[in-house]
Amino acid sequence: MKLVVRLMWAAVLGALFFWSWNFFFPAPQKVIENHLKKLARLASFSATDGNIKRLADTERLGSLLAEKIHVVLDAPGLRGETFDNREELLQAVLAARAQAKDLRTQFTDIGIRVNPDKKSAEAFLTVLAKIAGEPDLIIEPLKFTFQNTNDDWLITGIETVKSLR
Repeated sequence: MKLVVRLMWAAVLGALFFWSWNFFFPAPQKVIENHLKKLARLASFSATDGNIKRLADTERLGSLLAEKIHVVLDAPGLRGETFDNREELLQAVLAARAQAKDLRTQFTDIGIRVNPDKKSAEAFLTVLAKIAGEPDLIIEPLKFTFQNTNDDWLITGIETVKSLR
């Protein structure tokens, strides 16, 4: 009986150690996945959002981006838009928020590959976006490039993936 109780306590302590290790030191893939989910949430907005909330969400979105970020979006309606720094990209985001009334974004099919040196990573995903008033859903494959800084993973690149259509 005493042995069973000791084994149960050992199992509980082992599970607690495993959970706390994963909580305080998550795998890079999990951190990057959480960043991407946060990015999709911050990129979305509704017509009822005030200007202050839109500005605050844009600033929070900027915290996920590196200062030097290279963005190439070559999708229908974008005419090969290119941005080379965070401020330029955030200004474009603010302009888009001013024009559109409502935008819902979601990232699906997320695949993350961390390089062996654990200093950079790539994420391939499909973005689903619905703009209010538009009849069609926007579906675009994207590639995100991440750089590991001392304390976080920052997005250093976003580009449209050319698919075979």
